[in-house]
Amino acid sequence: MSLRRTAAVIAAAAVTALALAPAARSQDEARAVPTTDASDAAAGWLARQLVDGDHFLYPGTTSPDQGSTLDALFAFTAAGVASDSADKALAWLARPEVIANYLHFDDPAESFAGSYAKLALAVQVRGGDPSDFGGEDLIAGLTALQAPSGRFVNKSQYGDFSNGFSQAFAVLALDRAQGAPRAAVDYLVGQQCGDGGFPLILEATPCVSHVDATSMAVQALVAVGDTAAAGEALDWLEGVQQPGGGFRDEGATDAGNANSTGLAAQALRAGGRTATADLAVRFLTSLQVGCTAAEADRGAIAFDATGFQQTSSLRASAQGVLGLVGVGFGDLTADGGTPGTPVLDCPATTTSSTAATTTSTDTTTTTGTDATTTTTDASVTATTTTAAVVAVTANRGNLARTGADVGPALWVGALLLVGGVLTVLLSRKRYADARK
Repeated sequence: MSLRRTAAVIAAAAVTALALAPAARSQDEARAVPTTDASDAAAGWLARQLVDGDHFLYPGTTSPDQGSTLDALFAFTAAGVASDSADKALAWLARPEVIANYLHFDDPAESFAGSYAKLALAVQVRGGDPSDFGGEDLIAGLTALQAPSGRFVNKSQYGDFSNGFSQAFAVLALDRAQGAPRAAVDYLVGQQCGDGGFPLILEATPCVSHVDATSMAVQALVAVGDTAAAGEALDWLEGVQQPGGGFRDEGATDAGNANSTGLAAQALRAGGRTATADLAVRFLTSLQVGCTAAEADRGAIAFDATGFQQTSSLRASAQGVLGLVGVGFGDLTADGGTPGTPVLDCPATTTSSTAATTTSTDTTTTTGTDATTTTTDASVTATTTTAAVVAVTANRGNLARTGADVGPALWVGALLLVGGVLTVLLSRKRYADARK
């Protein structure tokens, strides 16, 4: 092969590499785009925890956890990211063995109102038809479980464990599908405690208000336009909010947890209580794993101030995202969602070097020393010989964009490579011509 043809082949290969590099890079970025948005980062972390990319398991088991998977689906939809993960999760939920386990506990004689309602709402949120999903008519199955009192009950040999969540999800799902039955709404309102909150355990005496159940009831009542009962419940929520913005489990003495706070913030925003919703969001962001943690954990929302644990952070992150975004279940929609799993944008490790160059007629020798800067939570540790250390502070709320864009560097590097190869080839050709 001639030198000229060889140079042309190498140049063409380099150009091809240049053409392909940006495409590969953009594909990677579509999967993991750096973000400073707290809800996007939490949803991205959550999506990366999915087993086989489409579901969760009960901790320490191989049993499918449809409830947590649905929580994640709602979170992806609220944040408007990981839409591909949400679609995969919904497809997994439609599998015959998965839906049968969730709705019937693998026994056709069993039916659970909460499962029907939550899944029916999720299907509608993602733009699907709940009357034809996975071989089930979720709307018909749910309405068949409504008692004359208006309560949605379980049909089970194990007893009826339907609760405030079941009733609220049922009202929300049916309101979107065909309008919530008046009896169901009246039953829900009739469960309101004297202090304005709603109980988790229905028809219990005494009536004990529960933060999570009240948050769900508020969203159902807002969706059907019952502003009076919703307003009293919102007043109760504001009254039990902790000074730092958090909401806690009944009987607890801590500053609050992400699960209860996420649902409460979502309800407060849906009910127009902006100031208290904002305070709850600040509490949620204080629990988000930041840039000083292990890369795999960044973006997750811890359950409480005791710190990050992967298992408890799954539902904490899902419900935390709902609070960060603040869109109520009645208004959630998949419209405008984008694929990919955003990653928390963190400051990059700083590395600088100096070089001294000595040139002779025969050789060029380069010597250099490198300085590495490692960032920690409150200080900077550095090993340096010739470079100054610049401290970088990680801020959870508004992190700086990391690193440099590698695209231009790849282009320049490839062009330099082509130029170098051509120079060597042409020099050899001139030398060969001189010897002829």
